[in-house]
Amino acid sequence: MNVRRSAAALAVAVVALGTAAAPAAFADDASPSPKGPLPSGLYGKKDPQFDGVFRQSYALLAQKTVGVTPAAKAVDWLTGQQCASGGYAAYRADTSEPCTSKTQVDSNSTAAAIQALHAVGNESNTVKKSLDWLKSVQNQDGGWGYNPGLPSDANSTGIVVGAFAAVGEKPASVKSQKGKSPLDALTKLAMDCGKDGGAFGLADAKSGKLAPNADATAAGVLGALGQGLVPAKGKEADSAPKCAKPGTAEQAADNGTGYLLNTLAKTGHLTSAMPGAKDQPDVGNTADAVVALAAAGQREQAEKSGEWLSENSAAWAKDSGPAAYAQLVFAALAADMDVRDFGGADLVKQLNAQGPTPKAVSEVTVGAKEKDEKDDDGSGVSVWWIVGVGLVAGAGIGFLLSGRKKKNQL
Repeated sequence: MNVRRSAAALAVAVVALGTAAAPAAFADDASPSPKGPLPSGLYGKKDPQFDGVFRQSYALLAQKTVGVTPAAKAVDWLTGQQCASGGYAAYRADTSEPCTSKTQVDSNSTAAAIQALHAVGNESNTVKKSLDWLKSVQNQDGGWGYNPGLPSDANSTGIVVGAFAAVGEKPASVKSQKGKSPLDALTKLAMDCGKDGGAFGLADAKSGKLAPNADATAAGVLGALGQGLVPAKGKEADSAPKCAKPGTAEQAADNGTGYLLNTLAKTGHLTSAMPGAKDQPDVGNTADAVVALAAAGQREQAEKSGEWLSENSAAWAKDSGPAAYAQLVFAALAADMDVRDFGGADLVKQLNAQGPTPKAVSEVTVGAKEKDEKDDDGSGVSVWWIVGVGLVAGAGIGFLLSGRKKKNQL
């Protein structure tokens, strides 16, 4: 998933109003410098209004994955952002003021925070309250939208799946009042073979009609496999999966994997286009695709696209900030690349520089762990997760939106 969180709240408002605002309205330069001093525990230098919790969560999770113990104040800042309900908004400037019905709590920020706090060892009531809140706003089809009440989308459902998986709850067991699980919702969000190529769809803001989308597909594949951002490698596949009717989450994941393979085959990267502009390499979504392909056992393409990232991501990460460096950490590990020498860059050092000085830094490079076992129900969903230093965590990622901007941004 990309780290384009600064447009999230505005985009949600667009969906709620049923309008089709152009994604170009949310360009990278739309994220201004903060008006005042930022909290000392926060990662990133840009205005955190639309992405503070998300980028903080990414940073903490990536650090723990590679053996870095974050500063206590960084963890405390994230914990302090929680509303009494257990939900998280993108950013609360004044946490002394209680959340109200107008506070824009969302599934993505909440699910990301769960995974980060679980990873750093926060087993307090904070994580449980957030999990309970996610269950309370689950749609009847089994999935989640960005905000409570919005239709389920693959991106949001995928990141929530990762939150439950991180704490050891099987996605199939998290059911709505109508008995539907996230895997049911993802199956419905998977598109047919043929012209749609087996992709997961992203809904148009105005019509609600699904269209094939690589961003949603990477999130959908990970969610359908019961995995998320923390790299886990599936048993190496012998060949590209065959597309078939997506009657199960496992088949939907196979179809989405095939779609990503076909999309990446020519250049090794995904593209993103803005109205009136030429297609541009989409670094963030390419990183997410690498993780998804590795989880699906498609190592060859994951490694090829990982190499492309190592040669072409530096400027994007520098401009985007902590969540971008975290994405590259996850992709590098998934592609069996050195996070401390990624195209000549030390991703760990660059990530650590985005916020308060960590409590401790290990020189151990954490690799990906192969999964080769199935759940008890034989569904094919892996129960193995990468083991970081003191970490067993699965992270899902998702930023929804049909009105999603087409450029990478924090």
